[in-house]
Formats: sequence, structure tokens, C-alpha cells
Amino acid sequence: MNEKAIDYEAVFHGLPGMVALLTPELVYADANEDFQRLSGRTRAQLVGRYIFDVFPEKPKDPAATGMRDVQASMLRVVATGERDTMALQRYDVEDPSRPGEWVERYWSPVNAPVFGPDGQVALIVHRVEEVTELIRLRGRQGGDSRARVLEAELYTRARELQELNERLRQAHAREREVALALQEAMLPAGRQVSNHRAAVRYRPAVGALNVCGDWYDVVDLVGGNRIGVSVGDVVGHGLEAAGVMGQLRSALSATSRVADGPAQALDVLGRYAHVVDGAESATAATTFIDFDARTITYSSAGHPPPVLIHADGRVEFLDMATDTPLDARPDPIQRPQAVTTFTDGATLALYTDGLIERRHEDIDTGLTRLADALVRHRTADPEALADAVLLELLPPGGATDDTALIIVRL
Repeated sequence: MNEKAIDYEAVFHGLPGMVALLTPELVYADANEDFQRLSGRTRAQLVGRYIFDVFPEKPKDPAATGMRDVQASMLRVVATGERDTMALQRYDVEDPSRPGEWVERYWSPVNAPVFGPDGQVALIVHRVEEVTELIRLRGRQGGDSRARVLEAELYTRARELQELNERLRQAHAREREVALALQEAMLPAGRQVSNHRAAVRYRPAVGALNVCGDWYDVVDLVGGNRIGVSVGDVVGHGLEAAGVMGQLRSALSATSRVADGPAQALDVLGRYAHVVDGAESATAATTFIDFDARTITYSSAGHPPPVLIHADGRVEFLDMATDTPLDARPDPIQRPQAVTTFTDGATLALYTDGLIERRHEDIDTGLTRLADALVRHRTADPEALADAVLLELLPPGGATDDTALIIVRL
């Protein structure tokens, strides 16, 4: 069937089970027929109204926490862009035909995001499975208090599970904040290096658990009008990855200042990575830029190649000195390095794989996309160029991997 021939509004209303759409302000945008029928509310009574005006919580009931739980779940979806499955909820509902009379109801809700063109959450899909009759049937079949005890136990365990999940979410959120603060403290700020223009950007992955170990560095080199520019990527997430990132970045920064070239710097860093827990499969690329000789000497340890955009728009991937990740060899051997030349007005870009890699897509597609963006915006100031590249290459809702980008105008 042609996609244009599908009536998605009819599909929505015909969906089995209770499904409603709400705005990020928790106002009903629509509700399917099962939701209207099983909730005892017409579409006119739902659409355009705040959810808890339609379904207020039972007053003077100390056990009534459903409203707070549902609200917290939906706001979490809006904030994180992630699906949230709730524990079994007891949420009594006022009989619309008999105001003041409340009916005991049990619900199993799931809330999920719908993204708009800007990548932000535009709607919340609120799917509810009502299990009231199942709970009541279980009680009737028991014939004694044992079934009610089982019901209470099930309900209590579900509540405890939801509370545990909430504590875990809070702990992960705190870990993310600490990891981001650690990364920010250890990564150098965007600045001019030896009077040369450089722009740096770091974008953390979306989701509370996805803070990774991407890093970048820019250092003044000893002797001549030279700087070293590097990026790297540590496998893993959270505080451990951020800590390993800090160790490797600091080690390469120090080594670059005394090494004969980038290959020697990465060789020393690789030997160091062997004794750092968590540095397994870490990658890095480093370039030594000599502004007097108009040369870039470079080496890569399993990292995506830097990109040199010449002043005339010609694209050169610096991929002639690529080797294995930092700790790949038990007995490291000398790493390769290569040299290329540039003229005034060229642009050098180093980055991590979060900028170019997408699921189910060949990496060459991402490299081509990056090169095209750099060429089209090559005359812009490095700060504007960095912003334009991130805007065009990162997904609207944010990437699932960290992204580091550094741009140097040569």
C-alpha cells in the first residue's frame, strides 16, 4: 500500500487498548476510541484539557500518589526524550455521572515521546492497560484473604520497583552531572593558540547514561611557530570513561611537547595506555602544525582521519598514517606518520566518531557529509564554522555518542 494512502488518524483511533496523545504541558491532544470508552470520558471532555483536571486525584486519601507518579513520568519523557514504563498504579477515578463517588481502578501505563522537526518532544504517547478486573477477579477466586494478600504484595512490590527505578534515575543523573563537570574541568577551553584561530566544541550524548570519554587538546609546541592539535575517544560511559579520558589527554599533552613528532607521541601514549585500566581500545589522532614551514605532520591510532580543507575548497583526508588503537599491541612498534602541506586560508578539522557515525550507515557517508559541510562553510570564522557543522551533522534529537570537534584556521 502506498504510504500516502494510509489514514493515520483512523489507525490511531482504531488502535486496540487505551492510547492518548498529550502535549509537553500535559494537555490532551487526542484520545482513541478505547481510551474514551474505558475512561468514561468523551473526546470533547478530554481534548484541550489538562490531564489532572480531567482525572483529579481522590481527595483526602493519603495513599493517593497516582497523580504525582504519572506527572513525574510524563515530565521525565519530555526532559529525556526516552520512553518511561511505570509500575502498576492504583488511581481511583471519579464517576462522571455521580460527582463525589470514586471508583477503585488499577492501571499499567507507558509513556513515550514523539519528536517534532526540531528534535524536541512534541507529543507524549500515553498508553494505558487497565487491570482493574484482573485484580478483582484474583480476589474473588481466592475465596479468602490469601488472594487479597497476594494482590497487596504485588501492588507493594510494583511500588517498590518504581521507587527503586526513580532512585536509580536520580543516581545516574547525578553521575552524568559529575562526569560532565569532570570533562569540562579537564578539557581546555576554546582559545587562541599562539595567535592562531581555533574553535572547540564538545557535545555530550543524549540520555543520562551516555556520558563518554571523548576529548580534545591544543598545545603550544617547543621550538618555532608550531602547535599540536589532538582528539581522542575512550570506550565506555560515565565517570570511569571521563577519568580515563583525563589521564590520556594529560599524558598526550605532556608527551607532545617533548616528542620528535606525532608518531612518537602516540607511541609513548600507547605504552602508557597499557597500564591504565579502562583504556582498552582507546583511539587518538594528533597533528603537529608548523605555520612557518606550512606543513602538518600527523599520525592516527585507530581514529577517524582529520580533514584538511584547502583554501580553494579541495578536500584532503589525512589518512596516510593510520595505525591500530593505543593499546592494541602488547609490544608496541613505531607508529607511522605522514606530512602534508597547506597554504594560508586552509582549515583543519579533527573530530570524534559521534560526529560522523550513524546506525545502519556506512562511515564513508558520514565522512562525505562532514567534508561537504566544511567546504560550504569554509570561509566562515572558525566559531561559526564549528556551529554550522554541528547543526548539520548531529541528529535533531541529539547523538547517542559524545562528539568532540576542533577547527583550526591555518
